[in-house]
Amino acid sequence: MAKAIRMTATGGPEVLEYVDVEVGEPGPGEARVRQAAIGLNYIDVYFRTGAYPQTLPAGLGMEGAGVVEAVGEGVTHVKPGDRVAYAGRPPGAYAELRNMPASVLVKLPDAIDFDTAAAMMLQGLTVQYLFRRTFPLQGGKTILFHAAAGGVGLIACQWAKALGVTMIGTVGSDEKAELAKAHGCTHTINYNKEDFVERVKEITGGKGVPVVYDSIGKDTFTGSLDCLSPLGMMVSFGAASGPVPPFSLNELASRGSLFITRPSVFNYTAKREDLDSMAADLFHMVESRKIVIGINQRYALKDAGQAHRDLESRKTTGSTILIP
Repeated sequence: MAKAIRMTATGGPEVLEYVDVEVGEPGPGEARVRQAAIGLNYIDVYFRTGAYPQTLPAGLGMEGAGVVEAVGEGVTHVKPGDRVAYAGRPPGAYAELRNMPASVLVKLPDAIDFDTAAAMMLQGLTVQYLFRRTFPLQGGKTILFHAAAGGVGLIACQWAKALGVTMIGTVGSDEKAELAKAHGCTHTINYNKEDFVERVKEITGGKGVPVVYDSIGKDTFTGSLDCLSPLGMMVSFGAASGPVPPFSLNELASRGSLFITRPSVFNYTAKREDLDSMAADLFHMVESRKIVIGINQRYALKDAGQAHRDLESRKTTGSTILIP
């Protein structure tokens, strides 16, 4: 038997139960992974609350790192004893041991420890596709990135600096502003004290930015559109404040023929060759120390509910991991 977090209903953090589970042999295309560390991400909240539906009872968690114990029929790219990390479906990372699709596993370089890997896979691959593929960034560009002091945000600060990109980041406190700046964010805006649209226009001399990366959703959506220059792109990749309400496409036309996309890391990593190349890019950035993963919170797996409370109340900064 192994310990795991399971939920039989959707709702608040109280639905997360710490239970014993039976983990058998891996089936065809699966691997059994003994997990050393597990990543906590806002997408876990979406699954817990039912915003992202799944069949119950269910596990939770999208990323982790550990050692392969066994592989099922047809699995050749990893073997028992391999150090691996992953970010992918189905949920179920909140566990000491799990059988999972081997297709999402990548071998972990020796220079990257398990805690770092668990803290960076989903968030790091997210920044990789946002900056390299959704709207490929080049030095000299100026961007707006919401939640700059969060797990994704602090990686984005460092990656933007490495690319020579001027990053304007929104934060919720002066302390978070200092944290974002320390990680390479050029300009910070405390949205509890300032109007971020006015500040973006001020910083850019009224031009706006060519791209906005927004994981906040409802509260920032319209303002984000107002920060874009003509033909700019709105990248809405999350909804921490709630889903974006329906809007007229004329809103895009009236602001200068804007583009909008709602991407997901799982679409970008669906092909094995894309996952391998994206992971290699992320590993290179971390191994070269251009990106340092800040693990600012650690919780025991049994305390996953408290971790969710702290995440939702915006008490956390940087990356958070659960330790089995």
